[in-house]
Amino acid sequence: MKILIVWTLLLLALTFSPLSMAQSDKNEDEERLWYSLDALNAGLGEAPDGVRRVTPREAVRSFMQLTEEGDFAAAAHLLNLSDLKPEQQTAQGDELARQLAEVLRRGEWLNVSSLPAQRDALVDDPSGQHPRAGQPRRDLPLVTLDAKGQAYDIRLGRYRAGDDDAVWLITPEAISVVSLLYEEYGPSWLEKHIPDRFNKTYGMLKLWEWVAIPIFLVVIGLVGWGVFGLVGVTARLLPAGVASIFTSHVRVPLAFIAMSLMAQFLLDYVVSFSGAATTSFRVLLIIILAWGLGLVALRLLDTFLLRMTQRMVGEIDDTKSRDERKLLTTLYALRRGIILVTVTSVTVYILADIDLFGTLGLSLLASASVLTVLVGIAGQAVLGNILSSFQVSLAKPIRIGDLVVFEEEWCYVEGIFYTFIRLRTWDERRVIVPVRYFVSKPFQNLSAKEAKQYRSLVLTLDMSADIDVLREQFQAIAKADDRVIEHDKLVCFVTGQSETSLEVTFYIMGSEPICAWEAEAHAREKLIAYIRDHHPDWWPREMVVLSHHDATRGVRPATRTVTPPATVEDVTHKAP
Repeated sequence: MKILIVWTLLLLALTFSPLSMAQSDKNEDEERLWYSLDALNAGLGEAPDGVRRVTPREAVRSFMQLTEEGDFAAAAHLLNLSDLKPEQQTAQGDELARQLAEVLRRGEWLNVSSLPAQRDALVDDPSGQHPRAGQPRRDLPLVTLDAKGQAYDIRLGRYRAGDDDAVWLITPEAISVVSLLYEEYGPSWLEKHIPDRFNKTYGMLKLWEWVAIPIFLVVIGLVGWGVFGLVGVTARLLPAGVASIFTSHVRVPLAFIAMSLMAQFLLDYVVSFSGAATTSFRVLLIIILAWGLGLVALRLLDTFLLRMTQRMVGEIDDTKSRDERKLLTTLYALRRGIILVTVTSVTVYILADIDLFGTLGLSLLASASVLTVLVGIAGQAVLGNILSSFQVSLAKPIRIGDLVVFEEEWCYVEGIFYTFIRLRTWDERRVIVPVRYFVSKPFQNLSAKEAKQYRSLVLTLDMSADIDVLREQFQAIAKADDRVIEHDKLVCFVTGQSETSLEVTFYIMGSEPICAWEAEAHAREKLIAYIRDHHPDWWPREMVVLSHHDATRGVRPATRTVTPPATVEDVTHKAP
């Protein structure tokens, strides 16, 4: 009997275990699709026919449309008020819907079209890069708003009560912070006094905003114009010098900084616009403020560079110390670094703080691979020059003030910028060379180690020229020239010869390449004048050999008499 009971229990377990496992799997699948509730907004009653909440996109669009029409009672059915008692849902639902609508309109630019249109909010990613591609979701983020130094999320959730269809609603966690966010993003003092007839929406903005925004821009423009004029007057009143130059150069950035601060003040305490206008102004203000501050820093550095050039370095050439030219080169590199840090910081801040890619729906640009390809194709030349510029700054094959021979041109390096190098030729022309092109070509840096340079001049003289006399005269000429240095290296040698002449080379050293070239030309002029005035017979002459008689042997070579041909006259005289 006991054996029969055991076998019976075992048979029942085997029969019902698959059913229980199937039921468990079904419950797990449902938990992935929605949140289960016993009741949904019991205090609000049945949802009106105009409330659509089957998909996330449909739910948010319905909420914004109902609140725009002023039907806050119907819009409350798109909120999950399960944290409130039924009587509180009836009393507070309308007001919570109204406040949330104001927050969403003013807080961020909410792009409803970017929300999923599927019931289960399936992650649709054909590329397969999304970690949850092809999986349903029951929770979606809408926007993230800051209030009193804290970040708060407004999210959508999918809920199902009993056997009713699952619907998408604003989550209870988001409802709990609506009052706090309303204090931050609600209507300003000015908006509370605007008549209702001006609160109608036309396009993306309300009627009063189409009037207020131009006035807002005019007020900000007047503030900027006033600051610009005030700084200009201050620059004229200051004594001539660095302070006056710096003040005159920062008129424009200070005006834009003042405009940005005034706009932020007005948006915080006087007026607030809808999400589209607020997002646009927010991005613009960040860019203007960062650009203004960065430009002020650049102008300060430029003024310091100018002061150094005038007082420490003087004219940009290689006659000054290597340390001074190296410092000037480093300051130019610092200038480029400030530009790079400013642009990068502003870009990262905007993308991280405003979530520009997600807000505007530019998901394609958010892909790192696509962005890399676009930048690589569009900015290959620019990026190549920028990277080459940093290479020059780090390796320092040239410095500000170096004398270089580039493509057979003697040039001083006047400036090293992001994309080009500015060279000053000996005849005061300016040559602008792309950095990448410059570093890819061989060039001579005559100031790489020391500015001094060894030069040589060559004279072709007759075989009878006295080299010792020439050497003494050359040393006297060179030592009398202040541009010549290291007199112990003044030398003169015969470096070549031919049958009738000598090639005499004189070596001279100057303090820097230009001075060495001038000293060489001066020495050549003086030597030519000395030979012309005292030894004109030393100049090479053309010689015609009339005889090949070797005088050292005393033997005259055999000659042959050539009889010229008879002329007509000779024949006439000999005729009989």
